[in-house]
Amino acid sequence: MRAADIDKLVAVSRPSIAPDGGFAVFATSRADVAANRNVGQLWRVDLDGSGPARRITRGVADSSPRLSPDGTLIAFIREDEKKRPQVHVVAARGGEALRVTDQPLGAGSFAWSPDGARLAYTARVPEPGRYGSVEGLDAAAEAPRHITGVRWHSNGVGYTADRPRHVFVVDVPDVTGEPAYEPAPAVQPEGEEQPKKAAVPSESLPLTAGDADHAGVTFSADGSEILTVVDEIEPLRRDLRSRLVAVRADGSGARDVLGTERNLSLADVAVADDGTIAVLASDVGAAGVDFVAPGTALWLLEDEGPRRLTDAETIDLGEVGSHITPVGEDFLVQNRTRGRAHLLRVTRRGESTEVLAGDVEAGGQDAAGETIVATVARGDSFGELVVIDRDGVRTVTDFGAPLREAGLAPVRELTVDGRDGYPVHGWVAVPEGEGPHPVILMIHGGPYATYGIHPFDEVQTLVDAGYAVAYCNPRGSAGYGRAHGRSIRQAMGTVDFTDVIDFLEGAVASYGSLDGGRVGVMGGSYGGYLTAWVIAHDHRFSAAIVERGFLDPVSFQGTSDIGSFFGDEYVGADAGALQRQSPMAAAAQVRTPTLVIHSELDLRCPLEQATRYYSALKRNGVEAELLVFPGEDHELTRSGQPRHRLQRFDAVLDWWARKLPVS
Repeated sequence: MRAADIDKLVAVSRPSIAPDGGFAVFATSRADVAANRNVGQLWRVDLDGSGPARRITRGVADSSPRLSPDGTLIAFIREDEKKRPQVHVVAARGGEALRVTDQPLGAGSFAWSPDGARLAYTARVPEPGRYGSVEGLDAAAEAPRHITGVRWHSNGVGYTADRPRHVFVVDVPDVTGEPAYEPAPAVQPEGEEQPKKAAVPSESLPLTAGDADHAGVTFSADGSEILTVVDEIEPLRRDLRSRLVAVRADGSGARDVLGTERNLSLADVAVADDGTIAVLASDVGAAGVDFVAPGTALWLLEDEGPRRLTDAETIDLGEVGSHITPVGEDFLVQNRTRGRAHLLRVTRRGESTEVLAGDVEAGGQDAAGETIVATVARGDSFGELVVIDRDGVRTVTDFGAPLREAGLAPVRELTVDGRDGYPVHGWVAVPEGEGPHPVILMIHGGPYATYGIHPFDEVQTLVDAGYAVAYCNPRGSAGYGRAHGRSIRQAMGTVDFTDVIDFLEGAVASYGSLDGGRVGVMGGSYGGYLTAWVIAHDHRFSAAIVERGFLDPVSFQGTSDIGSFFGDEYVGADAGALQRQSPMAAAAQVRTPTLVIHSELDLRCPLEQATRYYSALKRNGVEAELLVFPGEDHELTRSGQPRHRLQRFDAVLDWWARKLPVS
């Protein structure tokens, strides 16, 4: 696989299955270099194997499909003419879509009512005079922002306090009805305006207001209430504890379902047919900030209080993208384990059974009766849809075929015993030929994240260029038990540092074609942190790439969108702890030529982290270069503009060709 093959990495969304289990719908997404954006449409596949999946919409980037309760309609997200994401509906068999929402900043998450007559959704509501709400008023001419809380912005969004998310409900239009027509010009009575065609068939009813933010919507079993997580701006300190409320669907009020006194931070909410509420949540403690390796578990909300069903110490139900699917009286959830993500069925007694295991990374699921559909990535495909029923597991798509035709380098799994006896698990990808091949140690972000078994463009493009790549999940990573993840809490740059070095040395010792005398190191986000830490304490590397790094815990506090709690929990708050674990404080020890890559709009690890680190290297006489991408944020390598992604690959390969050439 080469850099230009990123358009062959086809991601498949969380699926939605018809109530009779006869078919499922899903969305695909891939990078398109010519369009310079991610593109995708909705697909439908019959689950009896009678035919291949077929595309049923023609939008540029249709996403997030959910079937109505009777399976006749699909609600989904599509951009309007102003490129704002709006909820649309289309017949499940395909056809012309109708726009349902007309929000000035677009719509977010949404849910069907149990009777299929309404849709609830969230949307950001701008303060008057901001974000184009006054035509012709430029952003630079807006009034100043008065900030009193500890949070005010978010990566990929920008300022947030002046555009909180609120909950709305709207009637679902009749997709078979006669369309609305643009009124022809006509003389109007004095004082009356020319009538205009309505932007949407029905007006939305706002159900919440005020400064608080609302995340997610889930209808109660009888459709009378909508569950949403309220996130209020904290005046003094960050509080990750969640408050779950039930808003009346007719707008008549709201009630608390779960308060912050329970110390739970919610990641997902689901309602079973009998009205039972299940949540994915982690216990963040009375202080509300203990999020390191959070131990996300499945809980039931009962009259006596929340009851945990899964073991947070050994089962990792994930932080990003994980969700709950009710199936009968049970629930389906995703368990991260050793670079895989398996699908678990959990009973209300807390008993769990794997329904999808092996070499897969489950990314989403849905169920009808005893038929389950799930999105998976495998070693040879970025995304496929599988069916799980009484006949076993069947794959019903083949989006990975173009990627296999392009060629994937084989990846070998490896476990190394570290210097303290602790096992370090990861993978090694080796180019064709006898070698000796230069080796690049690659370090993931997070740190509570994980490398997995899916095709990884970062690895594959380097192998195609002639480099062996060693990458692992050191202590601090997800998927190996909570103790593994918490082992670097206020001890960053300790066992995580020795783990990645031990894995590199173990990989070189295990494969004779690897040249241990010619090595480089690179990583992004937390991987940028650990790369900068490595080159300050180990001088064997010919060169390094530090990308979008967490490099100075001191300035991170007042600049990052997670600065109000991330550094305090991972590094500590006292000056000595900050000094001991800071790559910036250790910059004077670096002698390795270093390329620093960052995005201009990164609010997770802000640009100042990169520019100050780069400047420190320059002042100390280290050979260093800085590459800054305009218009991109922390997600450049995953969802940035495709042309920028290719330009980044060009820069990475050029750097290694100059500093660590392939013989």
